Amino acid sequence: MSQAPTKLRAALNGISGILVTPFDDADKLAPARLAPIVDRAINAGVHVLVANGNTSEFYGLTTNEAEQMVHAAAEHVAGRAPLLAGVGRSLHDAIALARASRAAGASALMVHQPPDPFVAPRGVVQYVTRIAEAGDGLPLVLYLRDDGIGLDTVEALCAIPGVVGVKWASPTPLRLAEIIERTRERDIAWVGGLAEHWAPPFYAVGSRGFTSGLINVLPERSVAIHAALEAGDYPRAMELIRSMAEFEALRAMERNGTNVTVVKRALQLMGNDCGAVRAPGAWPLSTEADDTLRRLLGQWGLI
Repeated sequence: MSQAPTKLRAALNGISGILVTPFDDADKLAPARLAPIVDRAINAGVHVLVANGNTSEFYGLTTNEAEQMVHAAAEHVAGRAPLLAGVGRSLHDAIALARASRAAGASALMVHQPPDPFVAPRGVVQYVTRIAEAGDGLPLVLYLRDDGIGLDTVEALCAIPGVVGVKWASPTPLRLAEIIERTRERDIAWVGGLAEHWAPPFYAVGSRGFTSGLINVLPERSVAIHAALEAGDYPRAMELIRSMAEFEALRAMERNGTNVTVVKRALQLMGNDCGAVRAPGAWPLSTEADDTLRRLLGQWGLI
């Protein structure tokens, strides 16, 4: 396997900030509204930005919209940080997105795990292999949300030429520790894929870095948590994570259906309106949740 570009490989040990997708009042893409979010994240020190991730409402976008958003994100980022481009859904949608992402100038592809109810472990290997071929040399980062495909399959995925990282988004740190050991001879970046609050146990077993939707609102807090973890200061990291507990609890309401809702509503309150969340996500927030969010943002000096 060829080595990932040095900047990308180092950045994957940092924060992968998942950007929202802005809509206007007519539920059409409004890419220009992303610019201040990108600038805020980069200025705060976020290491990698991600277009078409779950906080981007990837599954609520058409393939054409996802292609537009990776081009828009690349224009806003303008080479100031590595840009991961999410690809997925049907094989041919994923291939089209891989080609569009390459054309946009993305640094790497982030491959969403197929949500199809009939997923064969060997089929996942074929799926990723075809996407890697379409990427024509772009590095791949796998987004693993269900480790039920088995560690043998994960190991086979890591052996696909071009795979440089895995975002581990399954709450199973001991299995993560096992696969890290099994792939130790490969230069794989193991990234905590369940955001800030799961980062400490993932760090404890050998992963580095984490994904974050919080960076759209308060990137400085994410950067501080990362710095504490990198310094091995777990008490400080946990203190900072606990300070976000109410915010994360709001995002977990309604079977996690308010995950993006809270982020987009916070942006509205901060004067950076990125529109509503598309169904089946929840919109708007309940009155009680909205009041709590307003209080938190006021405490943090954001409104």
